[in-house]
Amino acid sequence: MPKIIVDVMPKPEILDPQGKAIGAALERLGIEGFRSVRQGKRFELKVHGEVTDEVLATVEHAAKTLLSNPVIEDVVSVRVKQCGGNCGPGGGCGCGNHGAQSEAALPVGAEDLLA
Repeated sequence: MPKIIVDVMPKPEILDPQGKAIGAALERLGIEGFRSVRQGKRFELKVHGEVTDEVLATVEHAAKTLLSNPVIEDVVSVRVKQCGGNCGPGGGCGCGNHGAQSEAALPVGAEDLLA
């Protein structure tokens, strides 16, 4: 199942108190070497069917009008993530197909436990 990922970040001129708090916490934990931290938002939209130009245009419109506040945030990316089926055990791609067993592969009597 394809997914569209939308990343939103605060505009550069906007103060980011959460990012500053995270930066300070990193220093307190002894994690050093970072100049600054900015916190944004990530949205994952699962798509029914194929991702067409029309679907992408709809998501871009939603990203600019609903998922972000255009006064203080920028939509930095809108991208499609689709599992090619070769993402390996555990996946991490979000397709929902990894680690699932078919009923035929279940041990005898397991269907009673799942009921």
